[in-house]
Amino acid sequence: MQVAGASSVAPLTIISGPSPFAGCPIGGSGTPGEVLYPNAEEEPWLDVNPANPNNMISVWQQDRWSNGGAHGLVAAVTHDGGQTWTPNFAHFSECAGGTTANGGDYERASDPWVSFAPNGHAYQISLSFDANTNRNGVLVSKSTDGGDTWSEPTSLIRDSGNRDVGYAFNDKESITADPTNSNYAYAVWDRFTTPAGNSLASIEGAIHSRSFREPIWFSRTTDGGQTWEPARNIYDRSEFNGTIGSQIVVLPNGDLINIFDEFFVHKNSDKQRGESISIIRSTDKGATWSKTSTVVAASLERGAFDPDTGRPIRAEGGIPEIAVDRSSGRLYAVWQDSRFSGVDEIALSTSSDGGRSWSAPIKVNQTPRNATTPADQQAFVPNIRVASDGSVAVTYYDFRNNDPSPGVPTDAWMVRCASSCGSASNWSDEARLSPASFDIEQAPAARGPFGYFLGEYEGLGNVGNRFVYAFIQVNNGNAANRTDMFETTVTP
Repeated sequence: MQVAGASSVAPLTIISGPSPFAGCPIGGSGTPGEVLYPNAEEEPWLDVNPANPNNMISVWQQDRWSNGGAHGLVAAVTHDGGQTWTPNFAHFSECAGGTTANGGDYERASDPWVSFAPNGHAYQISLSFDANTNRNGVLVSKSTDGGDTWSEPTSLIRDSGNRDVGYAFNDKESITADPTNSNYAYAVWDRFTTPAGNSLASIEGAIHSRSFREPIWFSRTTDGGQTWEPARNIYDRSEFNGTIGSQIVVLPNGDLINIFDEFFVHKNSDKQRGESISIIRSTDKGATWSKTSTVVAASLERGAFDPDTGRPIRAEGGIPEIAVDRSSGRLYAVWQDSRFSGVDEIALSTSSDGGRSWSAPIKVNQTPRNATTPADQQAFVPNIRVASDGSVAVTYYDFRNNDPSPGVPTDAWMVRCASSCGSASNWSDEARLSPASFDIEQAPAARGPFGYFLGEYEGLGNVGNRFVYAFIQVNNGNAANRTDMFETTVTP
């Protein structure tokens, strides 16, 4: 166990293994330049069973495609506090056993997320879609045995996605089991829509060529996952405006807070334009939501990039993370932001009044200043969690160990704050989580120009006052197995 500052970091445990989808022939589109990365793991999420903290589940994308999604989503479960992990998968894609009969008949899956209810039942969610048609949907599966097995998927929404008659694509879904009531769980996502028109080569082309909107959609269960309410639009600010990265937390009083990034391409009736980190609220467990958002702060991300070549990294920002102190109700939000140095670093804002007002953003990553090479100051892909004692942890990647040799050494870090976390001076207990730097230039590429990809989020949970982190590292020099997922525990 290494000691960094006041924190102890346990040796890494590898969670992932050989792909269970090896040899699956499904999912290719024939697009020029398309690449499949077999055995590559990306974008994990993790949650801890509140009824049994030795039981944790992590989920991730398995066998990533360069132009979006993966062969399937894999889950791994531990019942011994992370010493051993056993993989399995829900039927979210055809490579993972999805069929027309069970509703998982999609060519690819993406955006994994998992959440435990207070009774130990778990919900897993997927964005599932085709590469050769525009069909896409949001699917949920439930486990009643701590993640060892999963129900057949429930389809919350399913779109044909035909661009020539009006195009709809669901994206960036997340799921939250209500920590105050095991009957309730909440799914939320953005839904990009354009009207009928000529087929376009990409969603980006649609944004720049004709009208679009990207509202927040929502569904919930009130009976422990036996049924889900019809998906519905809960927040829509009209055309040429949108949202992305919705994530719900539940306050101690039962109120729901949904955080997201919202953007206004053109001025509107409220005279808003630009991009912000925002929230909406429900005081009745999702039956109704506030009509207007509360702005946390302007979102000023630049997007992470290779400090040696300038090539983008698939960590564009615009995906906020949120956590709540279950005792005090204090909220914490983090996101990538360039306001501190001109390159993306990690901004944090807090709220002590249930999200009605927010503190001025502060920088919390401890990446050293570098006047010679400012690009090495970047920090990206933040996650945040509050421990039982009220201390807060934020994780991120950075390039502080970059040097003139080929490749870009990259590391994962955690910084902790014990109290008064709205003050930058109280964020100093930093621990290195990657025992050795890895080269991000050997990571899989994602979605064309967006470059190297580890995930738009990683997995951070807590067991009492300890933090558990599941994250991706590159296996340097191993093109047949470019990445794996690892877990470590950080103890104050």
